[in-house]
Amino acid sequence: MNFAPIYLDWNATTPLDPAVREAMLPWLGAAEPARFGNASSRHEYGRQARAAVDEARARVAAAVGAHATEVIFTSGGSEANNLFLKGAVPNLKPGVVAVSAIEHPCVREPARQLRRAGWTLREIAVDAQGVIDPADWSAVLEARPGLVSVMLANNETGVLQDVAALARAARAAGAWFHTDAVQALGKVAVDFRALGVHAMTLSAHKIGGPLGAGALVLDKRVELAPLIAGGGQERGLRSGTENVAAIVGFGVACERAVARREAEGVRLAALRDELCAALAGRGARIFSAAAPRLPNTVFFAVEDIDGETLVGRLDRAGFACASGSACSSANPEPSRTLLAMGVERGLARAAVRVSLGRDTRADDVRSFIETFVRMTDELKNLASIGA
Repeated sequence: MNFAPIYLDWNATTPLDPAVREAMLPWLGAAEPARFGNASSRHEYGRQARAAVDEARARVAAAVGAHATEVIFTSGGSEANNLFLKGAVPNLKPGVVAVSAIEHPCVREPARQLRRAGWTLREIAVDAQGVIDPADWSAVLEARPGLVSVMLANNETGVLQDVAALARAARAAGAWFHTDAVQALGKVAVDFRALGVHAMTLSAHKIGGPLGAGALVLDKRVELAPLIAGGGQERGLRSGTENVAAIVGFGVACERAVARREAEGVRLAALRDELCAALAGRGARIFSAAAPRLPNTVFFAVEDIDGETLVGRLDRAGFACASGSACSSANPEPSRTLLAMGVERGLARAAVRVSLGRDTRADDVRSFIETFVRMTDELKNLASIGA
């Protein structure tokens, strides 16, 4: 293949926004004037770096309606999620930690590890659309959890949870509530205050920013223990010399993602709906079609056509999409999200995710549809011959 494939995996990561790259270049020594100071140094080079970090912190905070002092920079979403869950343990009496059954592994796994510290893990069930089940949520609250984490937007289905309502109920039950908003930022409105959560996780590379930068937005009344101890950077919660270039890029990416969110949301939702209609017309099952979803995400399956096989063929034809979340692509097991929704294992194995982004055009989607129709016909013919 001697042409650039059409990228339809924007939930996995995004290409660096050109404006973000320009802002980062001086801090990478690739543009004049070169910037390279340590933000903790007490000389001009250090002051320049500190000012750049402070400006980026203000931009990230503004993007989600928080105060700059509530933004703790991390290496990404995984570290931020771990920081909240593991950092809370020393300040709370062991009890119940409740996470939704469709959480990303970087929430699910640290929650499991809390069992070593005497905590009981409780998964919150979802319904067939992937939305938190009200009856099970009520049962969870009766158990008086100490910690709760429910993602704002699911990375596979795109389903949006009513985090504001969940957080209100959790607070009333005396729990600390955290939400992973990595997939939501830049696609839907995200407001730390309106959501009413104690903590929220963000990541740069999902919004046109660099890999290796993220943040935990943390209510200043919540005390956490650091995962990384040392020089006391980031309010003492994340020691280590700041990655100034990545942090600068994160700040610009937040500003730009929020500025274009509304218009892009309308445009991408129209493309998503066109794609869903075409897929459903060819017999595909669209997961979570009746739930509130991100405007850019389609998770679907065609019965009796293996998802990995279809994704591989699409890749060779010039379309980059996914058979599930990127972080679990090496796992041959069906999507945990779909299994939690009650989807039969065979159909879950057939799942394919298409996620759109700022460079996706109508012609890209229509070309994908044409190729999908041809390939599914070919695969069904092969299956009938084999039978």
